[in-house]
Amino acid sequence: MLDDLDRPLGMDRKPPPPKAGGRIWRVVGAAVVLAGVALGATLIAQKAPSGGETEALAPIQPLAPQPAAVAPAVASALAPPLAAPSPMAGAAAASAGVETAQQVETESGVKVFRGGAAAPGAVILRPPETLLALAPAPDRRLVENSRYGLLPRRAADGAAPSRVYARPPAMQPPIKPGTPRIVLVVGGMGLNRAATEAAIRRLPGAVTLAFAPYGANLDPLAAAAREAGHEILLQAPMEPFGADGSPGPHMLTLADRGKAEEDLRWQMGRFVGYIGVMNFLGGRFTADADATRSLMRELAARGLDFVDDGSSPRSLAAGIAGENGVGFVKADLRLDESSRPEAIEAALLRLETLARAQGVAVGYAAGLPGAVDRIAGFAAGLDRRGLALVPLSAAVGAERAAATVKNVEKR
Repeated sequence: MLDDLDRPLGMDRKPPPPKAGGRIWRVVGAAVVLAGVALGATLIAQKAPSGGETEALAPIQPLAPQPAAVAPAVASALAPPLAAPSPMAGAAAASAGVETAQQVETESGVKVFRGGAAAPGAVILRPPETLLALAPAPDRRLVENSRYGLLPRRAADGAAPSRVYARPPAMQPPIKPGTPRIVLVVGGMGLNRAATEAAIRRLPGAVTLAFAPYGANLDPLAAAAREAGHEILLQAPMEPFGADGSPGPHMLTLADRGKAEEDLRWQMGRFVGYIGVMNFLGGRFTADADATRSLMRELAARGLDFVDDGSSPRSLAAGIAGENGVGFVKADLRLDESSRPEAIEAALLRLETLARAQGVAVGYAAGLPGAVDRIAGFAAGLDRRGLALVPLSAAVGAERAAATVKNVEKR
């Protein structure tokens, strides 16, 4: 017989009798398990088609936002990289009416800077049109008050209307080096409101529009032209030869130099926002060295360019403009000497030939409906034929560059 010291510890203990409550809970648990198995079998029988796989459907509730557990910089560093978009992202964006970065670069010439692996399919929001528009006019730096209205002038910082009011390069599509360029100037704007509005609406923004000073209420029309992207000119009536007669009041004449200066100021005060002056007639005026020199000095002081419509072979404007630092362009061809449609189309083809031969060609036409229609159709097809339509300021810039090269070579 073992005494208490030799007996293994606890070996002689008997388990306590079960409590009545514990037995009850075990019975309940077993019942719940059996019920769950039965319910699961029922659901499987209902949801799974014969021979198919079972499915489990459960609603997913969105989680409430949780506060960041780490500092933002650390969280950013730990975040997984963004997946690159599919090749169809650009097409899908275009079909949805959203422009891709590549589209904006192609259409506006503005370089879009991208970052990250998603660059090729990047989708951007197009900036407001006001960011791709001509500078507002009048710019208070570039005008002075007069008895005739606001007159153009150079700003104290040297800014000139010819540059500030010009069509920004960002509004032009990219042009490959060596591409022949065409400049189109349409005059007579403002004399007939309906015809002017049609020209503004139908012609591409790169076409330059010249406004005559005799039209009524010119400021709104000039503003509408600039809002549509057109550079504008003041088309200044000047004294012609002989039987051509007078184009109208306030014409610049040789008879009275003081009156000519006042008439020029009257013309300049008719509207704002133009980059330069273009002659209307003026064969006799531009053939006179003193009169032309006085005109060019005035334009130089006011920061304006000069456009010769090419109607007079005796014009001295080119040489005298260069002497005074005035930006200058001469039209190569009058496009509507005949109003017949076939004659206008033939003139446009000659202009295209000139552009291919010279690199750039300038055509001028009056703003009659027939000419506007054909010029609009011609301009719309230039890109397909390997040519580029550029504003007048681009041709002035090219002339300035060529003159600079000549001056350097002379030295």
